[in-house]
Amino acid sequence: MSSARPKRALASRKAKAKSELYRRAASTVAYWRGEQFVLENFLTRQRISADPLAASILHFFDRYRSLKDLFVRFPDYAPASLRKAVHSLVEYSFLESQTHAAPHYKELAAWGEWNPAASFFHFSTKDLSFEVDAAKEFREVVELVQSKPMPQPIKSYPKARRIPLVEPTVSGEFAKVLLARRTWRKFSSQPVKLDALNKVLALTWGIQNFVDVPKIGKIAVKTSPSGGALHPIEAYLFARNVEKLPRGMYHYNGAQHRLELLKRGATSKQITQWLANQWWYGGAAFVVFMTAVFGRSQWKYDYARAYRAMLLEAGHLCQTFCLTATWLNLAPFCTLAYADSAIEKALGLDGVSESVVYVAGAGVRPENEEQAHLLSGSEVAMLKL
Repeated sequence: MSSARPKRALASRKAKAKSELYRRAASTVAYWRGEQFVLENFLTRQRISADPLAASILHFFDRYRSLKDLFVRFPDYAPASLRKAVHSLVEYSFLESQTHAAPHYKELAAWGEWNPAASFFHFSTKDLSFEVDAAKEFREVVELVQSKPMPQPIKSYPKARRIPLVEPTVSGEFAKVLLARRTWRKFSSQPVKLDALNKVLALTWGIQNFVDVPKIGKIAVKTSPSGGALHPIEAYLFARNVEKLPRGMYHYNGAQHRLELLKRGATSKQITQWLANQWWYGGAAFVVFMTAVFGRSQWKYDYARAYRAMLLEAGHLCQTFCLTATWLNLAPFCTLAYADSAIEKALGLDGVSESVVYVAGAGVRPENEEQAHLLSGSEVAMLKL
């Protein structure tokens, strides 16, 4: 009696496997790397080398089909080997079963014609594993310079006709702000004034006005350009040391010019963890996470090139932020080294319809501004190179 139940359970599992339906994961791409045929699921970031037969199997499962259907389609292969191949493809997320469909399938499908070019690039470059040992990273750069000289930051045409330009006369507040902009890595422990934060948010991400376009509707105008005036970039404020503002994560509403509290609490440790262990940014008074709401741009632009426009827009906004913060005598910074999924989880985002694309922040300038933009000699010595 006791041995009968496991047998029935085994038979039940086999019957369920035969009746299970499978479909190719929409986030699957295939390419050759040298002599290897590679399958990659850019949403789950699974990558394997495979036999070209796997591509035939994936091609077959363009919609939900059963193992029985597969056996009929490939009569020259033993059912056991086909079943094993399917199980492997399921294990590595290249096939999904009807009872265990991949998360965010609908959100990814909404990318439409942006798939697979833009989505492949976006998701396959998320959650990069950054070096946490600063000393090791610095040594690697030193070794790189020794083996391969650093590229020159300019380009020249020696044989072209040369027309000298007069050295510009730099004067006025705008020019001074441009020349003063730097990436800061040291900050005072003093809090940023709420008025300064108010100005930097309003002048960077705030909607200045709306323009009524006939037959289209009202479009928003900001201080930075936006492709199609669609403004896909949102701003989330992580306030750690701002005068009269409780610590926490906020969403900045650029139309109403207000902060919307999402979560209380903010620490230097969180900043360091989210920003790839860049401990020098842990002392910042606040950080701004810029996200892209992809559907806004996808509404008008049904081609992958528009993804470039969103990245460029984040860059426009970040430079506006840095210049505005510099004008306010703050110490701004920006970075692309961050933990995408961890930040998106903290923000309550799915990471597919809305995702982090850039990070900036600022603090009060330190009393001693020497070496505030780079690691000082003593700090480099602490790395024990």
